[in-house]
Amino acid sequence: MGTQRFDTPRGPSQRQLRVGELIRRSLSDVLARGDVHDPDLSRFAITVSEVRTSTDLKVATAYVMPLGGKGQKEALAALRRNKSELRHQMSRELTLKYAPDLRFQLDESFDRMDETRRLLQDERVQRDIAAGREDDESQA
Repeated sequence: MGTQRFDTPRGPSQRQLRVGELIRRSLSDVLARGDVHDPDLSRFAITVSEVRTSTDLKVATAYVMPLGGKGQKEALAALRRNKSELRHQMSRELTLKYAPDLRFQLDESFDRMDETRRLLQDERVQRDIAAGREDDESQA
């Protein structure tokens, strides 16, 4: 089995973006309603921040994070264990020819945002930002 291409050199197509958003909404709804009866999965409020689809739309990778970021490994394991049932529940709401195979990954963008905020609060960065403003004002 070869690797799946999720992005062309130009990025995802409009169709991939549209289908990914449909899947994200549907998966979020299924998780919010608790349609899958797994006590391990029910313990978590899971945010589905993005879904990326392969070019043929047969594979959908959902980027997820449990609310508060706690229990990430357990939540991911519960999602992966219930992926068939999630796919079935989700496909009932979608009007796609094929229900895509679901894959789950932790969304690390939250961690990157926290790190960016921390860096921007650093006193050296604040000093550089202030110096840049002063330069802009003196040139005006």
